[in-house]
Amino acid sequence: MSTSNGALPRIVVTGLGAVTPLGLDVESTWQGLLAGKRVVDRITKFDATDFLTQIGAEITDFDFGPYEEWLSPKEARRSDPNMLYAVAATAQAMEHAAIRVQSNEEGDRYGNIFGTGIGGLQTIYDSHLTLIEKGPRRVSPFTATNMLPNMASGLVGIAFNLRAISYALVSACATGSHVIGECYEVLRRGDADLMIAGGTEAPFTPFGMAAFHRTTAMTQRNDDPGHASRPFDRDRDGFVISEGSAVLVMETLDHAQARGATILAEVIGYGATTDAHHVSTPPEGGEGAARAMKQALRKAGLDPTQIDYINAHGTSTPINDREETAAIKAAFGEVAYDIPVSSTKSMSGHLLGAAGTLEAVAVVKSLLEQRIHGTLNLENPDLENGCDLDYVADGPRDIPLTYVMSNSFGFGGHNASVIFKRWEG
Repeated sequence: MSTSNGALPRIVVTGLGAVTPLGLDVESTWQGLLAGKRVVDRITKFDATDFLTQIGAEITDFDFGPYEEWLSPKEARRSDPNMLYAVAATAQAMEHAAIRVQSNEEGDRYGNIFGTGIGGLQTIYDSHLTLIEKGPRRVSPFTATNMLPNMASGLVGIAFNLRAISYALVSACATGSHVIGECYEVLRRGDADLMIAGGTEAPFTPFGMAAFHRTTAMTQRNDDPGHASRPFDRDRDGFVISEGSAVLVMETLDHAQARGATILAEVIGYGATTDAHHVSTPPEGGEGAARAMKQALRKAGLDPTQIDYINAHGTSTPINDREETAAIKAAFGEVAYDIPVSSTKSMSGHLLGAAGTLEAVAVVKSLLEQRIHGTLNLENPDLENGCDLDYVADGPRDIPLTYVMSNSFGFGGHNASVIFKRWEG
């Protein structure tokens, strides 16, 4: 669908939702980021004594009760946690955007893409234990549906009557930004008027932790969890696993204005590339990530000097932080030293498939408030490995923001970069 003058439609953000270890809604999550809140602690959801990594950023006080309008208690009890987080964050975002689907005809133009890195891992783990201990006849009939990566998308569509395009996107830790970018493309080509762009993850099981800690990419700073996530710091030793969901309501500008929506920000550029190099290690110099950033800039029609802030992937792993820094320099040249760069994961931990959508929520809040959060625990920048940019180690900073970039990179060599613009309409 084109606008009346033949141009592609502009795409705006009109609602936000979040369920994270920092808070069970957007505002508490955002205030936690600004305050440098430390939520990483000893894992409580299972006994992690024998694990190399015994810490994480858990959600410990989530109650689905406020969202039972959208999913009955019976349905909630048999749903995987990643699905419940998704429904809750979507309900918040829909309310924030003042959207409630009144008819099937309306729902025919509303869709969703919900990403996850893993899917229903709790269901997979619990059902496998049941199979081993009690046999195949005792495995729940809901296992097959709950374990699927697409089921958060499916359940969100059912709960909110979103009848347009709907599917799951899985690209490891790049998933959330890919979701936003693909919703942007769906809306621009006219397949929907409004899209829910969401990410969700619930990885805290013994199997999930064992798998990730065997990659040696996770921190082992078990004796000091509050300082474990330390992107770009010379003493970083790996990422902190986290969980939760974050959602953006995206729609065409014409649709948003026609219904009198409050517009929060505009999405103006999206870049997506693949390293084609290694299953877990980026190429030296971050070449693939740099191409994604350059592509996003080109599609947005921007010069590198126009980007006011970069929300980094910033995982706190030795290799990622080094190569992401190199990629930013490759994409921006000398301008890179003038752009503030900070990592949401220094506080939230790594939400895997939901990381990109959470960081996009933070970016939109930054544009609204003209304020960026800092990078927690950055005490000694890793200058020896080239980590010498402005990582906002001094905490939140008030600066003029018009154009902001958010980056996500994932195992498999997946790269995504999204550019948001301050709404000035």
